[in-house]
Amino acid sequence: MFAPTARRAVAQASAYAPKYYIPRTAAGMTLGTAVQLGSIAAGFGVALGSGALFIFGEVPRVRNDILRKLPFFDTYYDRRIAPEDNPF
Repeated sequence: MFAPTARRAVAQASAYAPKYYIPRTAAGMTLGTAVQLGSIAAGFGVALGSGALFIFGEVPRVRNDILRKLPFFDTYYDRRIAPEDNPF
């Protein structure tokens, strides 16, 4: 039997045994896991955002407020009615 004390003796560590360590985590994820999940989430966000802009590109509010502010797209998304086609 051993004496019930508050401190226990440090376990003997062999020089040939693997060196174990406890990795630092935040919300249950290590830094490497957070980087992997962040890059996957960023890829999905870019895909969903560009798909939404492609689908809603013909909505006048989206076209004028977002897409025409991008360089090189302002003339592409210009939907002015030609004067000869204007009935007014």
